[in-house]
Amino acid sequence: MIDVRAHLARKPLLFDGGMGTYYKAKPGTECEQGNLLDPAGVRKVHREYLAAGAEAIKTNTFGLPRMAAARQPDWQALARAGWKLAAEAAVETGAAVFADLGPAPDTEAAPAGSIYTAVARCFVEQGAKNFLFETLSSDAGVLEAVQAVKAQVPDAFVLVSFAVLPDGYTREGMYSKDLVRRMTESGIVDAVGFNCVSAPGAMRTLVQQLGSTALPLSVMPNAGYPVVTRTQVKYQGKPEYFAKELARIAAEGVRVLGGCCGTTPAHIAALRAALDSLPAVEKAAPAVQVSTPEAPTVEKDDAFLRKLNAGKKVIAIELDSPKDADLTNYLAGAKRLQAAGADLLTIADCPIARARMDSSLVACRVHRELGLCTLPHMTCRDRNLNATKALLLGLYAEGVREVLAITGDPIPTAERDEVKNVYQFNSRKLAQYIVSLAGEGREMPSPMTVFGALNLNARNFEVELRRAGEKLENGMSGFLTQPVLSEQAVENLRRTRETLGERAKILAGIMPVVSQRNAIFMENEVNGIHVAEDIVEAFAGLDREQGEALGLEISLKMAREALPYADGFYLMTPFNRVALMERLIARLKTELLQEQ
Repeated sequence: MIDVRAHLARKPLLFDGGMGTYYKAKPGTECEQGNLLDPAGVRKVHREYLAAGAEAIKTNTFGLPRMAAARQPDWQALARAGWKLAAEAAVETGAAVFADLGPAPDTEAAPAGSIYTAVARCFVEQGAKNFLFETLSSDAGVLEAVQAVKAQVPDAFVLVSFAVLPDGYTREGMYSKDLVRRMTESGIVDAVGFNCVSAPGAMRTLVQQLGSTALPLSVMPNAGYPVVTRTQVKYQGKPEYFAKELARIAAEGVRVLGGCCGTTPAHIAALRAALDSLPAVEKAAPAVQVSTPEAPTVEKDDAFLRKLNAGKKVIAIELDSPKDADLTNYLAGAKRLQAAGADLLTIADCPIARARMDSSLVACRVHRELGLCTLPHMTCRDRNLNATKALLLGLYAEGVREVLAITGDPIPTAERDEVKNVYQFNSRKLAQYIVSLAGEGREMPSPMTVFGALNLNARNFEVELRRAGEKLENGMSGFLTQPVLSEQAVENLRRTRETLGERAKILAGIMPVVSQRNAIFMENEVNGIHVAEDIVEAFAGLDREQGEALGLEISLKMAREALPYADGFYLMTPFNRVALMERLIARLKTELLQEQ
């Protein structure tokens, strides 16, 4: 078997191409099942790639981490069979065999690191010395598994490859340069690279933008971009083009090459011929130097952020966007709240999954016409990565400098099969993505400030508090809390401040209850809100005027108790009652905030 390190010291290493898109599994059968159900067919694919000139082949086990996480009973048998078939095929040419591990889901019940480690150890038991972690959108758990492998096989060769879109980000919003840097700095990964998602031309650009790397770089693009029909996905990239583009990448210093989706033995054979005609090259591809005009001066923050960061108490107020296409009354209400002393207007993103005017578009309009700082909420429910990025760039261009990242309520309709939830991100991943868009050579001149939600009424507040810490680690700067309407909520706010310290900016949620019916509804039908029983009872028999008066007093009481642990208030407007919120802001300023 080829010694991979020795080989790379002399010349590039050529891998095989796609397995899943080339091997034709029976309908309803996963490709990996072929290791047990059709060993001759899988072995035939391996031999075709070896005959085409591949010097390294991957085991047919890409889906095993996912299967292991799902506790599929035969995953270990599939691993053993997959290793055996690849090793038997490789004997004929002496090619290197890589244990192939695709992405593992990362959950609290089954962390990615434990899944990767279990699968990798199964291959170690078979005698594996080369490992490929591929098509990854995140590095969660990878280094943990690599460390476990190296503890058992010190001379193991480990290649980690990420699926990176042409813009340099993975589908989970992680930036390619950051991922490569972390793998390099780990000291335990032997090679790093990109595979899948992008076609050869786009991947060459990614490599050029990456520049020189301390580790050998791997590139395994798709044959091209897929053409999707009703029943099939086809890749139209021709072997000749594939070989020409990858030969250019190899000439610029990439040491490991191969193919991913849509590639066939014909693509590898063409690449083999192209590589054989190249002179030896040792230097990595230089980063692309783009001539750009001097960047204009860009405001990196706004009046709200400057006040907050100066340690002054701030007032943010939520006003739900209209259910129709008319902004006239909304803008009038926002102007009144601004005049009353609100520092920031927050706009929910289709709360309880019911469509309203887009929060980001409303935020831009308010900021443009009134000069009021805005905080649009952005859910993970309705947008994929492309739509999210497009919206963020538009917000930045309009001068909006902060967003609230939340997972979002699921769509509460009977037509869930037709009205789809997206959830490509969770709030932590979304925050990480937003922050990663800023930096040298990236899309934003400066980072946006990302806030998150904190549920002070969570049944298991220990979990909520731990997640808050994780959100901070992923780039969030602070939190807007659910309404404080109980002594327990105040206590949980105190614990939050004590645990997170000053690194988190916390705006305590204050929402006036205006009637007993309103209190009962919030307690029973609004997720994340808990109204103390004594508050519910206090509204019995009150008319509208009396209800508002009591709601105002309770809000002030809750605000007073929350103030020592908060950096300001997040006021939620009930039923668009702007006049009530004007009264609340006035009393907060005169009775509480002036005391600071």
